[in-house]
Amino acid sequence: MSNSTDQNETKEELKQQEVAEEVMEANEQQEATEETVVDEKEQQIAELTAKLEEEENRYLRLRADYDNILRRHKLEREAAEKFRAQSLLTDLLPVLDNLERALQVEVTSDDANALYKGVEMVYRQFLDAAGREGLEVIAAEGETFDPNVHQAVMQEQDTDKESGIVLRELQKGYKLKDRVLRPAMVSVNE
Repeated sequence: MSNSTDQNETKEELKQQEVAEEVMEANEQQEATEETVVDEKEQQIAELTAKLEEEENRYLRLRADYDNILRRHKLEREAAEKFRAQSLLTDLLPVLDNLERALQVEVTSDDANALYKGVEMVYRQFLDAAGREGLEVIAAEGETFDPNVHQAVMQEQDTDKESGIVLRELQKGYKLKDRVLRPAMVSVNE
């Protein structure tokens, strides 16, 4: 009987050993599964974090583009407002030139004098209205030649004045605020 008891105990020990091994295997599988789940979750977190950063960068770029568009539009609107009269004033410069020529005529009779005064009034009103829009006459005679605002069409020699000085203004030049509408046509000292 002792033999059978020993065998039973051995069987019992083997069963316990098998159960212990199964438990260990189950624990190992569970740990492996948990590690896999943790790895998968960490990978998902990393992917989502990368995607979030990408979307944030995209948002920041879009926001910067939008701000640039708004700024550009504002500058264009301001320029359009500032120079809204440019086209009209450019078209009216020959009219202004003709009024100036009419005022250079010598008048002797009373009728011609009355007409002269009327033309002079129209000329002054025209200059005042254009001045309110920002039209300015470019200074020329006696000034140093500036190719940005003067157009030299002749050269003359005057020993009393320095070289590069504007001697005569042949046609007036005009600016609208800070933009040249027409450069002054001038004669420059050699």
